[in-house]
Amino acid sequence: MKYLGLVFANLRRSKLRSAMTGAAIMLAVLLVCLLLTMPAGLDALLDNLASNTRISVHNKAGIVYSMPQSFVRKVRQVDGVAAAAAITWFGGAYEEAGRVTFPNFAVEVEHVGAVYPDYPISAEHLADFKRYRDGALVGRQIMRKYRWKIGDRVTLRSTVWPVNLDVRIVGEIADDHSPYLWMSTEYVDQALKAQGREGLGIANVVWARASDPSRVNAIMRAVDELSRNSEAETACETEKSFFSNMFGSLQSFVTIILIVTALVSLCIVFIAANTASMAVRERAGEIAVLKAIGFGRRVIFATLLAETLLLSALAGGAGVLLAVALTRALRMFSGWSEALGPLAVFIITGPVIVQGIVLSLCVGMLAGVVPAYGAARKSVAETLHEIF
Repeated sequence: MKYLGLVFANLRRSKLRSAMTGAAIMLAVLLVCLLLTMPAGLDALLDNLASNTRISVHNKAGIVYSMPQSFVRKVRQVDGVAAAAAITWFGGAYEEAGRVTFPNFAVEVEHVGAVYPDYPISAEHLADFKRYRDGALVGRQIMRKYRWKIGDRVTLRSTVWPVNLDVRIVGEIADDHSPYLWMSTEYVDQALKAQGREGLGIANVVWARASDPSRVNAIMRAVDELSRNSEAETACETEKSFFSNMFGSLQSFVTIILIVTALVSLCIVFIAANTASMAVRERAGEIAVLKAIGFGRRVIFATLLAETLLLSALAGGAGVLLAVALTRALRMFSGWSEALGPLAVFIITGPVIVQGIVLSLCVGMLAGVVPAYGAARKSVAETLHEIF
């Protein structure tokens, strides 16, 4: 501790260089902390979306391939299934023909409430959804985007089915980030039959809710066994797995982000090492004098290394604090801007803070150890010979 004043004095010797090096380390730690939130943030996003009791039942070939709508009745009869509902993509365009600007589905209104009891839908809105054949439940994000309100009528021109449906908004899915619309399967079916067609008759996905989380795996095996050797064999998966597969491209993106994080860290190590080497070279004469008056090699090495470590630690701490402040600001702003909604789950956690501090210390250690060791091991005569 008695050499701490000397360390601080040496850092203040070239204030601009110390400030620029510290700023580079601070920005690198800030960037790394923000990037490290993405894997955990993606997991948190999936956890928020998914339930541990809901199961996705879809065609083994993919969700773009359908299943008979009658299959949902078999799913409901499986032991352990509390509720099940068929959901079919309607693909309705609202703003312009042929362009779907938000997801919209035909759902079984009698069963959807039991499958999604955790969704923020009031009992009154759910009752109206069952009461009105042309009723629709709309996510709050869509309600705000188009400034709709309950009671409004909306016309959707399907890009999949040869019908245009006029639906009445009877309720809201009270989640700020809900981007979809539900309408009645029966309404779509009757509209198709009115045009002389066979009706809906298919489902893209059957969502089932298990009565107990421990029975999820058994239910998935039983449902897949029901469809074995049929024309539409199924592949069951948990809700989290379903959304994770849909976000598969994001998983690859996260891997690329982590690689970039490692490269950024390496670049900062080289920058800090170059700065530390310059500082040692400029003070070669002073270091020789210190050795001549009795300072040992260990003391010289420790004080030189401490300069880089202290600068890195201070800059890293500032970078972590800035990352925390920035993510909190984004969380607050996500309440005003729907475009930033997913950023609300990308927060700086305790492990990320620790990793940011450890990274800054590693940068200081790796950057300072080589020039400090090189200066400490040289003799007084060798150092003076290099100067003169």
